[in-house]
Amino acid sequence: MGSGQLNTRVEISSKNEIGELAQAFNRMASDLSNTMVGRDYVESIIESLPEGVMVVTEDGDIVRTNLAMRQIWQGSRVQPIACGTLREMFSNTLVMDLLKCDLTNQMSIESGLQSPGDQATTVLLSSSGILHSSENGERVLLIEDITARKAHQRELEYVAHFDSLTNLPNRLLLADRLQQSLTQVTRRHLNMAVVFIDIDGFKNINDQHGHDMGDQLLVAVASAMKQTLREGDTLARLGGDEFVAVLNDLDNVAASTPMLDRLLSAAAHPYQIGKRTVQVSASLGVTFYPQQQVIDADQLLRQADQAMYQAKVTGKNRFCIFDPEQDRSLRVHHESLERIRVALDHGEFVLYYQPKVNMRSGQVVGVEALIRWQHPQQGLLAPGLFLPTIENDALAVAVGEWVIDSALSQIEDWRTCGLDLPVSVNVGALQLQQRDFVDQLRAHLQAHPCVNPSHLELEILETSALQDMDQVRLVIDACTKLGVRFALDDFGTGYSSLSYLKRLKVTLLKIDKSFVRDMLEDDDDLAILRAVIGLAQAFGRQVIAEGVETIAHGSLLLQLGCDLGQGFGIARPMPADKLPDWVTRWQSAPAWTA
Repeated sequence: MGSGQLNTRVEISSKNEIGELAQAFNRMASDLSNTMVGRDYVESIIESLPEGVMVVTEDGDIVRTNLAMRQIWQGSRVQPIACGTLREMFSNTLVMDLLKCDLTNQMSIESGLQSPGDQATTVLLSSSGILHSSENGERVLLIEDITARKAHQRELEYVAHFDSLTNLPNRLLLADRLQQSLTQVTRRHLNMAVVFIDIDGFKNINDQHGHDMGDQLLVAVASAMKQTLREGDTLARLGGDEFVAVLNDLDNVAASTPMLDRLLSAAAHPYQIGKRTVQVSASLGVTFYPQQQVIDADQLLRQADQAMYQAKVTGKNRFCIFDPEQDRSLRVHHESLERIRVALDHGEFVLYYQPKVNMRSGQVVGVEALIRWQHPQQGLLAPGLFLPTIENDALAVAVGEWVIDSALSQIEDWRTCGLDLPVSVNVGALQLQQRDFVDQLRAHLQAHPCVNPSHLELEILETSALQDMDQVRLVIDACTKLGVRFALDDFGTGYSSLSYLKRLKVTLLKIDKSFVRDMLEDDDDLAILRAVIGLAQAFGRQVIAEGVETIAHGSLLLQLGCDLGQGFGIARPMPADKLPDWVTRWQSAPAWTA
């Protein structure tokens, strides 16, 4: 047995003490043989496992490795690993913690392998929870080669965070860099600039020379712009021809100007793409952090985008700095627009009516429909408090259409109670310029067949008529054929001329109240009134004066030949249900009828 012959047995020839000793010897030999066979079996299994296996002492000395571990260590060369320690074999010093963890708790650590091969190898070491030998504390560690997995993971991370064309950070990585920069400049009490960059003329390059040249140009421009930045700054591509630069650690706002100029110069540089030389420029929108109000990264990007748009509309190839005050004003404007839109949807607008009379005869010749807002919280609001907000917005057209339809409905209602009065409504320039204005008007008239179209008068501002004389003339002619009449409002405030009075088929001229109000004291206003009244008479137009506030105003107008008047001296605007009673009681001033 001393030579390893575990199959040796002692012949038992007697049942005495020698025989019993022989039996005990044979049992020991048999048990020892079985133990050695089991251990050899386990060792063969460990040797053939696909994962690397190491047996390590509690001090970190490596006493046993399997074939897979030796292949990881030596690459394709299957050689035994020289005696060594965990510290010598693995770059991560935390591997020693694997020997300290409880056997019931599995633990894994990634580490570089300090292999004699040239390639960099990354492995995952895990505690197996198995004691190889309880006598000397030897543990079994499992090792997996994860080099390929880590390389694939790095590729996926790169694709997720970098633009495939320019190799610049993409939108996702930009968000992370922006957040880091916000924290950094706040801690350092410095400033940061966010620059939104849009390449001018890039679409033309794509359309004329193809997307391949466009892509090459983007790569060249991106590279040139990146070279103008400092280490620590970021240039990212959002997509298409849009980029964002983050300029960190600025002492003040002015410190960004040289960098912005360099970005503009880089973008505007002529580039040789293949056999062609192409040149573009860039529009830059800039905003800064910190600001007076708390602001996050997304808001900074939106501000820079808005400023970039301003750079576009003001000429391109320049930078514009975001103006917080202007932005606040725009936000208030948009909120007001939305509130007015809600008011229209909820029926909060009403029409008041101001009478128009023949001061000489006392006849009520019509009324002007004037919009009011019955605000749920603020009460009745005058048009000057909300109409300027929608003047250049499409909402002005919707409100104007509502006014026309409501006025026609009111004409119908008054007719049922025996009151037959023409109604004039104001039409804004934007509404008048709509291509379907005539069609919409025709549809309104058809929806109210009981209304005589001549009872609807559309008042247009003199300044609106002058914006596009030919178009306005065509609209007036078409509407006149429908039977609708036109008046020229605020006459005398624009560039009154004989030529457009002759071309526009308006039936009434309304003298602006600013001339009427001061005519008793201002000789110039009086002279203008005489001229306007004379002009109207010469062209066969009716004339009405706004702003008749006193009997003296009416008397002088009558002397000048203007019989029609409208103003507070006659009646203030009133709700529709008050008008029939007012008409019944109305009498012209004795001084006017004498």
